[in-house]
Amino acid sequence: QEYLVESGGGLVQAGGSLRLSCAASGLTFRMYTMGWFRQAPGKEREFVAGISWSGGTTLYADSVKGRFAITRDNAKDTVYLQLGGLKPEDTAVYSCAADRKEQVPTKAIDYRYWGQGTQVTVSS
Repeated sequence: QEYLVESGGGLVQAGGSLRLSCAASGLTFRMYTMGWFRQAPGKEREFVAGISWSGGTTLYADSVKGRFAITRDNAKDTVYLQLGGLKPEDTAVYSCAADRKEQVPTKAIDYRYWGQGTQVTVSS
């Protein structure tokens, strides 16, 4: 069975940093495109960042470009999201997702597997 487990969330002050991790099991990680999404209370889930199976292609939402960085380690079956320059509006539950696609999808419906999410709270 396929599992994605996020970790690394927490409470941080505005301007601070966090690194989120998403560990995969039960799937051939190196063959999967990975994405990070977030959902704040009362808002729809939104795309944050995505990375191709090789790591050669990355995409970012405009709201996080230049502040967040997505990377992956196929030897460890893990994808990371480095969050920097955090703002209160970045507060959300962050979830990772996986699917076998050549391109990097930005829509949640295009990802088959999902983790449970990790809470990120940014105080002002």
